[in-house]
Amino acid sequence: MSGARPAGPVVALSGGTGGAKLARGLADHAGEDLVVIANTGDDVEIYGTYVSPDPDLTTFWLADRIDARGWGLEGDTFGVMDGLRELGDEVWFNLGDRDLALCARRARRLAEGARLTETFAEAARAYGVGATILPPSDDPVRTRVRADGRWWDFQEFMIRRRGDGPVEDVVFDGAAEAAATPEALEAIRTASAVVVGPSNPVISIGPILAVPEIRAALRATDAPVVAVAPFVAGEVLKGPTRDFLAWAGVDADARGVARLYEGLLDGLVTDEPGVEVPGVAVRTADTLLSDPDARRRVAGDVLAFCAELAPRPSAAGDPS
Repeated sequence: MSGARPAGPVVALSGGTGGAKLARGLADHAGEDLVVIANTGDDVEIYGTYVSPDPDLTTFWLADRIDARGWGLEGDTFGVMDGLRELGDEVWFNLGDRDLALCARRARRLAEGARLTETFAEAARAYGVGATILPPSDDPVRTRVRADGRWWDFQEFMIRRRGDGPVEDVVFDGAAEAAATPEALEAIRTASAVVVGPSNPVISIGPILAVPEIRAALRATDAPVVAVAPFVAGEVLKGPTRDFLAWAGVDADARGVARLYEGLLDGLVTDEPGVEVPGVAVRTADTLLSDPDARRRVAGDVLAFCAELAPRPSAAGDPS
């Protein structure tokens, strides 16, 4: 375990698989000092439950209980989904039985008046996760995508439409009015490092940054903010990242990602050689998160880079 990181909380902004894998590597270094602020723009209420795909995926990764298919709990069964099909329901969104139990309990707790933040903490405790997993806001933020001349809820776009572009527009409903959770703001304020995971910058990190108080907190924190580009050898490993970057008007490379995070970053980690970004330190490193050793190594490299950049020289007194 590397000792080359600043003392104090490590905050990771995370979407789905790439961010969750890096969070698992960061946990090997930061342990209970890791705080993951996870995207809730993908959340969906279905089958009488409340599903938070990215926070739950992160929880399963941190618990070492992710299934080999890359989502859901290891070894889960799908008896309820089979039963719904038998009864004539259209089942387009698959949830394993134990995953369904988690999401049904979350729906019940929210109906009882619990905050979304509380339900994430309860799940983490139940699965033995020492790190903290937070939503950026307890208020609803929902990603919607326009394609083929109509608006799609995010899960419908990704599953029913199979993420097929071109993407015509993207909105984060509710983000502008959403209040950041005090826990997320405090984590960013007191962080020793903030790591933006290698998740889709538009639809995974974008909903987090669309909450105004979160963006302002990232500008004001003393901690260095470092992003990991979501490309390996120039390729996207999962999901329609290229289509969304094309909609955003940036190239599908590390420079394009840096443009989307303009004004927030102190550092950028990429495996692309020769990348230069004005005002941002760039570290060239292997970013493939293929196995536990690789995840631990990449996370250690990122934290060592953060330690070189700390403290942030321009953050003190920045009111923006």
